Amino acid sequence: MRNRQGNVITAILWNIALAYIVLFICRIIFIAVNIGMYSDSLQNNDLWQMFTGALRFDTSAVCYMNALYILCLLFPLHYKEGSISQCITKVAFVVCNSIGIIANLCDAVYVPFTGRRTTWSLFSEFSNEGNMGTVIGTEVINHWYLVVAGIVLIWLLYRLYLPAKIEKRLLHYYLYRIPTLFIVALLIVAGIRGGIGRTVRPISLNDANQYISAPSEAAIVLNTPFSMIRTIGKNPFHEVSFFKESELEAIFNPIKRYGAEPADDDGQPAIGKREENIVIFIVESFGKEYIGAYNTDRNEPSLTPFLDSLISKSLTYKYSYGNGRKSIDGMPSVLSGIPMFVEPFFVTSASLNKVSGIAGELGKEGYHSAFFHGAPNGSMGFQAFAKATGFKEYYGMDEYNASPLHKDNSDFDGAWAIWDEPFFQFYAEEIGKLPRPFVAAMFSASSHHPFKIPTKYESIYKEGKLPIHKCIEYTDNALRLFFEKASKEEWFNNTLFIITADHSNQNIDPRYKSSSGFFEVPIIFYKPGNREPFAARMDSTLIAQQIDIMPTVLEYMEYDKEFLTFGKSLLQDTPQESYAVNYLSGQYQYFKGEYMLQFDGEKSTALFDVRHDPQHKVNLKGTKSIIEEEMERELKAIIQQYMYRMLNDKLTPDNE
Repeated sequence: MRNRQGNVITAILWNIALAYIVLFICRIIFIAVNIGMYSDSLQNNDLWQMFTGALRFDTSAVCYMNALYILCLLFPLHYKEGSISQCITKVAFVVCNSIGIIANLCDAVYVPFTGRRTTWSLFSEFSNEGNMGTVIGTEVINHWYLVVAGIVLIWLLYRLYLPAKIEKRLLHYYLYRIPTLFIVALLIVAGIRGGIGRTVRPISLNDANQYISAPSEAAIVLNTPFSMIRTIGKNPFHEVSFFKESELEAIFNPIKRYGAEPADDDGQPAIGKREENIVIFIVESFGKEYIGAYNTDRNEPSLTPFLDSLISKSLTYKYSYGNGRKSIDGMPSVLSGIPMFVEPFFVTSASLNKVSGIAGELGKEGYHSAFFHGAPNGSMGFQAFAKATGFKEYYGMDEYNASPLHKDNSDFDGAWAIWDEPFFQFYAEEIGKLPRPFVAAMFSASSHHPFKIPTKYESIYKEGKLPIHKCIEYTDNALRLFFEKASKEEWFNNTLFIITADHSNQNIDPRYKSSSGFFEVPIIFYKPGNREPFAARMDSTLIAQQIDIMPTVLEYMEYDKEFLTFGKSLLQDTPQESYAVNYLSGQYQYFKGEYMLQFDGEKSTALFDVRHDPQHKVNLKGTKSIIEEEMERELKAIIQQYMYRMLNDKLTPDNE
């Protein structure tokens, strides 16, 4: 094998074919590892069409990854030809394609948690994490078979690589290499763009949707090297002009104001009639699938007996959705009314805009505020965002370990953060010390990959149908212990508790595997004493979403100042006006009434009756024209407002 050589064209064709083959094998491995997610997709789609789309994206990836190899091989300079040059050319081929293999195999593990292929924003998302070595090491052990597969594929690249013969005749060398380089360069450009010609628009992530029936399936067609390379340095936001400004404001205006009382004559803020404490839980990965109260048709024990009991005394919603698929999407959505469109808000340049949130707005009314997250301080950018949106105090791992009752680091889970049970107890202790009224929010951590629980609970919470199930049971019990402790405090009865999830996670129920089901999270308002407007009931008339939490709280507190949110108050909402919006793999999703509209940024691509067709088997596009047109009109207005405000630093009323 080592003595094999071919002419330049033969070597290029052989090695490029080898690159295609390893990408194809990576896709087969990706599908095999995640067959539970994609079995229905593979049965319901045209496999040839999906293969055609995959080939198109693989072509672009192969061209990107092998451009350096081609340059090293074909650059017409006869002085460089020799054994060293051949070695450098081989290294360029093997290393670049090996990176592609590793990226694809990593996404076989990561995509189930995000719903999409990884983009370049990953490096910004985890730039503040000091524990990534531990997390990666754990995953290497847990998914050893992917490590073996990666080693085998990289070895095949090295072993089957075909070097090109060195042309000794000088004139023939240049007459051959220069035209070959020119032709191959044109082919690479065409491959990267997805075609050639003035009418061909460069291929993008969004183009994957033309080969599938749902955005959740885009990861099958795409590959990770393409997704990462095409998002390097890209601004995810661009202005759109669907409507004139006067028309736009009439359709959707994100500036809201509740409460009838203006500011006092002396210019001092008018204090609302209510001065109740606000306590918010953003519970990691607690999608609706895991909560028994939302799945009463199941004939199996609930994973969440405590939360079920709390829901029976709370206001919650049968139809409620998240506005993102990652942890860093949850915090802006819940606390600032900002959904995730295109890329997580944290990792875009818009994160430097002036932005407010529930803590900042209530701070104007004299509220004290604190944010809690048991990870190392600075993790995920939560500390920076909490400060930017008005939280005056931050309690992370540093504060936990420095507190009198927690002097050592024994409560660290070894991967991400302090275990939920002790940190929830810490949460209850510290908010009891805050001046009143206060607004406090916390982001939990234990129901997170790699799905571990404390040793003392391993015999109690057994491995369920999914690895996350034991973590859900553990965190549900941690919530029970928090409320048991908090209920004994004097501030408890004068507090509104809000519980939601940052996003859903692993799915086994077909209802939650669809493009809408991916986003189903609980939104729970619990007011001790079962008082209106949060008296206990499961509302089946309104559509609720994470970005509705801030405006709902501010209306309840009779807040009388202007603020910005892309959501709406659930206290003021009517079934005809309620909506939800989110974004998945190049498609905006807009929920209203019984329907979900999918929109690619230019045109509607699908309409589903999500209440009667939760698995999206029947695309109603074109059959409900009045509904479709009205939903598209409203969604366009939301997108236009969002893009304009992100790009022009207009995320607060005073920046108008």
